[in-house]
Amino acid sequence: MKLQDSITTIKGIGEKKAAIFAKAGIHTIEELLTHYPRSYETYGEPVNLSEVENGKKYSVYGYILSVSAVKRYEKYQVFTVQIRVGEKELQGTWFNMPFLRNRFQRGGQYVFRGTVNIRGRQYRMDQPETFSLGEYERLQHVMQPKYPLTSGLTGKMVVKAVKAILDQEEIRMEEYLPEEIRKRYGLMPEQEAVRGVHFPKDDEEMRGARDRLVFDEFLLFVLGIRKLKESQERLSNEAKMKETAETDRLIRSLPYELTGAQKRVWKEIASDLSSDHMMSRLVQGDVGSGKTILAVLALVMAGCSGYQGALMVPTEVLAEQHFQSICHMLSEYEIPLKAVLLTGSMTAKEKREAGEAIACGTVQIIIGTHALIQEKVIYQKLGLVVTDEQHRFGVRQREALANKGMHPHVLVMSATPIPRTLAIIVYGDLDISVVDELPADRLPIKNCVVDESYRPQAYRFMEKETALGHQVYIICPMVEESDEMELENVTDYTKRLKKLLPGHQIECLHGRMKPKEKNEIMSRFAAGEIQILVSTTVVEVGINVPEATVMMVENAERFGLAQLHQLRGRVGRGKAQSYCIFMSGSKGKETKKRLEVLYQSNDGFYIASEDLKLRGPGDLFGIRQSGILEFKLGDVFQDAKVLQSASEAAGWFLSCDPDLKEPEHGPLSKRLERYLRQGGESLSL
Repeated sequence: MKLQDSITTIKGIGEKKAAIFAKAGIHTIEELLTHYPRSYETYGEPVNLSEVENGKKYSVYGYILSVSAVKRYEKYQVFTVQIRVGEKELQGTWFNMPFLRNRFQRGGQYVFRGTVNIRGRQYRMDQPETFSLGEYERLQHVMQPKYPLTSGLTGKMVVKAVKAILDQEEIRMEEYLPEEIRKRYGLMPEQEAVRGVHFPKDDEEMRGARDRLVFDEFLLFVLGIRKLKESQERLSNEAKMKETAETDRLIRSLPYELTGAQKRVWKEIASDLSSDHMMSRLVQGDVGSGKTILAVLALVMAGCSGYQGALMVPTEVLAEQHFQSICHMLSEYEIPLKAVLLTGSMTAKEKREAGEAIACGTVQIIIGTHALIQEKVIYQKLGLVVTDEQHRFGVRQREALANKGMHPHVLVMSATPIPRTLAIIVYGDLDISVVDELPADRLPIKNCVVDESYRPQAYRFMEKETALGHQVYIICPMVEESDEMELENVTDYTKRLKKLLPGHQIECLHGRMKPKEKNEIMSRFAAGEIQILVSTTVVEVGINVPEATVMMVENAERFGLAQLHQLRGRVGRGKAQSYCIFMSGSKGKETKKRLEVLYQSNDGFYIASEDLKLRGPGDLFGIRQSGILEFKLGDVFQDAKVLQSASEAAGWFLSCDPDLKEPEHGPLSKRLERYLRQGGESLSL
């Protein structure tokens, strides 16, 4: 059995079960082993009902008083069990699990685990887990993995499959890190780390296992980035451009003056485009610092130098907005260039016409989504690709264009405030420019950090703002209700809000929606048809709504400060005063201290630095913090020290053996080749 083998080679997994695992992206043994837990649960001593709080999860020990018959209610089959727990009674209710009823006999003794709901003197658990005393004792004080699941896939199925693999001696990870490196950074062997992350004996082993696996992710990423940098440095400028009168005229004609930072960064971009080497530059700038006009200037310079320039953005709505804005500029400032839009949802005829215009060179500026780099799109003379960091223009995309005979200049725009020390590592293949100045006429966002008692006032404030024609974002950390975390979720929140604020147009948005649904909701919000949008962090990028003046973030304590600042950037884009309300479900001092940083400052780079200082070991498997490069376990902010260690180790490897050809580095070279062949998760975002 090999890591690349299908999971059907595991005993008990046939084609039907394999299809269920496939929904979660698990096809091979390696993919199963890297389907890491998102959290762990420790089963403590059972408690008395007199000790419980409403809405929290507990284990209780009791015996069966009575078992009801199975009753049918439309789509549901329900049965209940009355349980004696000490001096009190508990009702257990099971939905659509009639086969369980025969398990319970009057007088039988069990441990029940679930969320306790209290109404008056009544105690109730819905769908509780049930254990015999012996079963529960074996689980007690052992960390039980909780995996990301999908429809039909249960935690028990994943646990059983992972155990089946780890119990087989022939499945061995080939250790590719030399012992010297493991000792230097205090890393456990990979085989131990894989077992330890799935089934840790204790918290210490879990953290050690996680550190090793995060180090691996970062090391391969940094080595991949440095290899990419080397290949770029060998590329001479195939699309040498010249500064044109049109860019100068555009700068002079704008209804505002560029800031000093914008002028400095524009000089760096223009210098790259006319130099002897291909440009690979990152422009970092806080939300509202004016990065888009720099992208437009670069596209104009490319077009007026006889080349085509492509602007690739994460959503169709934003592509449409940029297209309209750029067409308006070209017309108003009499720049002799034409633009075209290309997105996935356009009709076949529209795509064909856009493709013909691109191929024959009648358009010089092409704006769109990932559709821009599909095989069918043929460019006449592509000289520049501008992307945002959510579409980091990586290995696969570069190769796709290189195979068409093109090595375009690459400009990446980023609004993620990341301290320079980390940016140099994460964006090691790119030269970095920073737009560190906001336009003078931009109104600072007014912030407040509040607890849940403020919610009624917040809703009244939203009503006032919508009455003025403004719009509101509400951000929730989850899509649906979870048994494991008492957090606000988009689905239930939207239903509640529609009852609380009748007469308002309220809709929800989340990542599980189909692309067409998401586009429709975002388009309606951008057009002003929706007044209040309840969303997960999918709004972090991809929509520009100047009339949105209020953002409220529920359970703000669950997000990293850098991500909260990114979210806050969705408001404050128009001329009206904007507001951000950070609603915290925690009253802890540390939480308050972290969120106060947002209250005190609108400077993303200061916030990112403070975020690094204030982070403790934290909720290692919690909600994504950084909002940038997606690793399976690692987080650029949370694991900053591990990232710096991995970067140092990568430097050591390449200084000893630049091509990783020495026999002792063979396992590392093979692992890196496989990583790059698979696209290098974060090298091709």
